[in-house]
Amino acid sequence: MIEILHTSLAFVVAIALLIAVHEYGHFTVARRLGIRVEKFSIGFGPALFSWRSRDGEVLYVIAAIPLGGYVKMLGENPDEQAEEFENKLSAEERARSFNLQPVWKRAAVAVAGPGFNFVFAIFAFMLVAWLGQSVLPTIVGHIAPASIAEQAGLQVGDRILAVNRSSVHSWQQMEEQLKDHVGGQVQLRVQRDERPVTLDMTLPRQSTDPLMLNVADSVLGFDPGLTIKVDDVMSGSPAERAGLKPGDIIRQIDGWPVANVNQFIERIKASAGHDVSVVVLRDQTLLQLQVTPVSDDHQQVRIGVRLASHAMHKAELYRMGLFDGMSYGFVRTWQMTRMTLSVFGKMVTAAISPDNLGGPIAIAQLAGRTADLGLVYFIGFLALISVNLGVLNLLPVPILDGGMLLYLGLEKLRGRALPPKFLEITQMIGLMLIIGLMVFAFYNDISRLFRG
Repeated sequence: MIEILHTSLAFVVAIALLIAVHEYGHFTVARRLGIRVEKFSIGFGPALFSWRSRDGEVLYVIAAIPLGGYVKMLGENPDEQAEEFENKLSAEERARSFNLQPVWKRAAVAVAGPGFNFVFAIFAFMLVAWLGQSVLPTIVGHIAPASIAEQAGLQVGDRILAVNRSSVHSWQQMEEQLKDHVGGQVQLRVQRDERPVTLDMTLPRQSTDPLMLNVADSVLGFDPGLTIKVDDVMSGSPAERAGLKPGDIIRQIDGWPVANVNQFIERIKASAGHDVSVVVLRDQTLLQLQVTPVSDDHQQVRIGVRLASHAMHKAELYRMGLFDGMSYGFVRTWQMTRMTLSVFGKMVTAAISPDNLGGPIAIAQLAGRTADLGLVYFIGFLALISVNLGVLNLLPVPILDGGMLLYLGLEKLRGRALPPKFLEITQMIGLMLIIGLMVFAFYNDISRLFRG
């Protein structure tokens, strides 16, 4: 119960903060450009708190459902753009009505929301860099026999310093760089026994999109060196009958060293109905156990254990200086923007399964986990979600800010305002699309919960 409350609180704080940032962008630019703002709401549904601005013009609202927000401007809605409505406005109201402003002013208001999300992300990533991140060092702990890495001369203990001249300071950063070069050449600069070594490798094209791969491990054949530990054993499972216990460290399977969880799972999958020899370390003693994998109702081959992997090398604190941290804020925001656009594009073209789309439950779980890990991780999470909000809202879908920019572009080409009926119909279509996307994402979340 406490964990659910903690996760819910982290989720509400994250969403409310990022929505406030987004809507404040619309609000402040509209007010500065002289457009009349009538309402500024964080959340939907019944108002929990509300108050008026000093000039009495703006109604500020904190609403009950913190999954959105909006800024209501005079003349913004299609029903306020009909001629009979405009004729009822005073001269002062006409001068401040949103729909009667020049295109550039309306475009500035539309861009301001996503723009503030990107600005927030930049400063959040700067803060992460200055506070310092706990990162997995780029020290090679294991190399697969006959792999590309082994053939190129990479050795256990090498510390990777750069990928194609781009410095890397963490395993994640190195992995992101490698993803960009799948299907091409890559040069690794490593430190070996206090001396620099340069290695050239060719990354063959993959049938699976690089975004979904662990490139260092599955393509090049090296990893940081992992300890694979049994976290839990299901009651009545083949693992329990074989004598496996929580805390066991898996060393070998059928005589092969176990370097990662995926390797262990693949060997289990290939051995349905056949005895498998598993060597584990328990209380400083090596034990050899025989386990027989079985197929479940979904034709998944399992032995009934939950595994956890732990890096061979301890995490390191990496903190940047003032100017490096400032640069990191801009660079990281740009990298995350590119990645988000790439994922959206690949989902549309089915290069990546839409099943990977996460909804509010997935975001809430991630918010809770990062909050548990500490302030720096939570700030990094906020920056990532802020980039996603910025990109999503710039998509050319009616009711989103990108849809507004599309309307304005059509208006500029047409030389006059778009018909209110057209706006009303297309916004309804856009609303249906967004609701459909949310329902699909929520369905994915529920499916993941049931799959465990």
